[in-house]
Amino acid sequence: MTSRSIRPLLAGLALALAAVAAQAADHATPREARALFDQAVRYLQANGPDKAWAAFNNRKGPFVRKDLYVYVIDRQGTYVANGAAPEALVGLKVLDSVDAAGNPLFREMIAITDKQAEAKIRYVWLNRKSNHVEPKVAWLHREGEYILGVGYYAPRSTAEDARKMLDAASAQMRRSGSTKAFSSFNNVRSPFVRDDLYVFAVNLKTGKFEAHGMNPKLTGTDASSLHDVEGRPLVQDMIELAKTKGEGTVDYVWRNPVTNAVEQKRTFIRREQDSLIGVGFYRE
Repeated sequence: MTSRSIRPLLAGLALALAAVAAQAADHATPREARALFDQAVRYLQANGPDKAWAAFNNRKGPFVRKDLYVYVIDRQGTYVANGAAPEALVGLKVLDSVDAAGNPLFREMIAITDKQAEAKIRYVWLNRKSNHVEPKVAWLHREGEYILGVGYYAPRSTAEDARKMLDAASAQMRRSGSTKAFSSFNNVRSPFVRDDLYVFAVNLKTGKFEAHGMNPKLTGTDASSLHDVEGRPLVQDMIELAKTKGEGTVDYVWRNPVTNAVEQKRTFIRREQDSLIGVGFYRE
């Protein structure tokens, strides 16, 4: 290959790297989100609602940064401020609206801040910059009749994240027994359901789900007959691996419930008592 033919390749690579860097730069970190949240709470407390709403609704002001913005709802579930789209959302009642996973997000915000002035909540939301549905985490603060929030898009989970969750699930089963552990795995607010990670359990004798953190309604249904989008009997492969080796990994193709896209997935599985437990992550 000549130097002349290499130059366009290098130029293309440079542009691709620049695009990736720009996208990363626009993606706020949890620390940046927390800093904006603290700043917004202080501003509201120091200046009162009217001045604060005007500042939060200013899309070119200090409370809109990268993909971060401040939003505020009242106790009836009506937006009084939203830095992402103030013209469209301020005044809109969203009490009965749900997130992209069907959870009653705003009712949960009100309920959780009824019990404590500051809280943290996880949900699934459309990222307007990427136009993809992504997991999101938000800090909430109740000030009188208002709930202020700042959320950030959670980073995609890694293999290490999945391994750690599987280790925690194993420890839970050994510590509290299978019945209590399965109840925890099925609780969407537990540590065993986080962003695009969740724990599932399958009985090795019956082949039925004993727990499924992303969709607890699957508990009691036949798991052994499941195939991935390419026709692979993935759960049968997992059961065979658990019975013969005790643990391992299974690769397959699955629909990511967070992004709603078909993606490559790798699941770590382990035998615990008469059950197979697993945690998978989506591979980019």
